[in-house]
Amino acid sequence: MRIIIPLLGGVALLAVAPTADAQVSPELKAQCGSCHALEKPANPTVDRLWSRKGPDLWYAGDKFNKPWLVNWLQKPTPIRPGGVLWFNHAKPGEPRDTLDTASVPKHPSFDTATATKMADALMTLKSGLVAPDLFKPEGANPQMGKLAFTKLRGCVACHQSAPGEGGLSGPQLYDAGARLQPSYVFAYTQDPQKFDRYIWMPRLTLSDQDLTRITAYVTSLGKEGAQ
Repeated sequence: MRIIIPLLGGVALLAVAPTADAQVSPELKAQCGSCHALEKPANPTVDRLWSRKGPDLWYAGDKFNKPWLVNWLQKPTPIRPGGVLWFNHAKPGEPRDTLDTASVPKHPSFDTATATKMADALMTLKSGLVAPDLFKPEGANPQMGKLAFTKLRGCVACHQSAPGEGGLSGPQLYDAGARLQPSYVFAYTQDPQKFDRYIWMPRLTLSDQDLTRITAYVTSLGKEGAQ
């Protein structure tokens, strides 16, 4: 298994009119604000990326499907096998992709009522970077997307499409069909640096056809009959 930290990408490809920032509730700040950015950083830095405790949530309403959020907050399971920064949990003296998973901090769990309230609040957080109908599923070919993901575009170097199959430097994607909104997958894959200028996921300058295929494949994962 290999882990690759690619070079940074560059210029945005998708222009979506920005929306006003949602007001972050005091309750959400109290529960999540110590580990996650709930508002878009005014001046993001490399140091912020290396020091954050959890992934940014200021675009959670663009990213997640609410039913998944409600369930996950009650029974959290690892999304990033090595935590936010995998190398912090690499076992000394062993290959860099050998992780001490026991050292990865556990996410707290919540009761149903609290999880539902938190999910409602998170779904109000929008970036203005994702048009809801950006992904057009008509004619999308998930099998061609699988070929692009696993062989042609190198996504599998950083992401797992099935447990134990793929890299560890990015979040696993084998439940992406339940977790992620298709238009978010399309927009983020198209230009990750639009969301964070220093994030290490590369902008690959993919065609719309490639983006559609990859999005169709990724958002099929975890669904019944997915290959």
